Amino acid sequence: MSVLEGPREEWRRILHEGQPKWVKPDRDRLILGDGREVAEAEATYLPPCEPSKILCIHLNYESRRVEFRAPQQETPTYFQKPITALNSHRGSLIRPSGTKYLNYEGEVAVIIGKPMRNVAREDTWNYLAGFAPGNDVGNQDFRDTDAGSMLRVKGMDGFCPIGPGIVSGVDIRKATLRTYLNGKVVQEGAISEMIFPIDYILADLCRFITLLPGDVIMSGTPKNSRPMNVGDLVEVEVTGLGRLSNRVAEAPAPQHKVGHQPTDTDAVRRVALGSDWVRSEPR
Repeated sequence: MSVLEGPREEWRRILHEGQPKWVKPDRDRLILGDGREVAEAEATYLPPCEPSKILCIHLNYESRRVEFRAPQQETPTYFQKPITALNSHRGSLIRPSGTKYLNYEGEVAVIIGKPMRNVAREDTWNYLAGFAPGNDVGNQDFRDTDAGSMLRVKGMDGFCPIGPGIVSGVDIRKATLRTYLNGKVVQEGAISEMIFPIDYILADLCRFITLLPGDVIMSGTPKNSRPMNVGDLVEVEVTGLGRLSNRVAEAPAPQHKVGHQPTDTDAVRRVALGSDWVRSEPR
């Protein structure tokens, strides 16, 4: 049975009595494998997978391409987040002191279920564990460095929350993604709006890269990615998958002033503010 076919099934991963445990949600309770129950509101969540890699696609929604007035591409490009960027439902998103452009990017996270190499597009769905809401968080203050790899923009600790769990039995192609900031919808896009569909992305990547169980593929964000402030609650909801929630907190700036420092340039603002950006006058 393909991951797209029902019945719907969801598994979540929590920290319980000092150990990671898989649980199944049942309304306001989480059911452990031994039959015990945990109140969902009191659960401490863990990421619902342990990836060897997190691979992400650049511009992949038509609405975002139009927002940035970017040319159409024949094939996609990708970047990679370190696995230390992985975060969970209710985990904090840390904005370093001295930076201000911490952007949300609601996405569908695709989780690999068995090794994939040289798989045809039509067969890719059979290799998946499922899907989860995800947030490809970026600190755009570092957009002026790393030559397009976005290592520091997108790779900081905790910048890839996914969850609450892994869901199968949902036809993700018919779903809609919404991002909420403090309860207000700030992003909305049908998954069918993707320029390069999920099966294309998977088949493309696994031509040369073996995708392993637990690996995460981030599949792109719609228009209207914007900065968050300390204290903000950001939530990513995908039809049939649930809602991922995270709150923004602040941490001190790095102790050692070495390397590229945060910048506030036209190039930074163009990405951080999208269509709200107004070019500065030449100085």
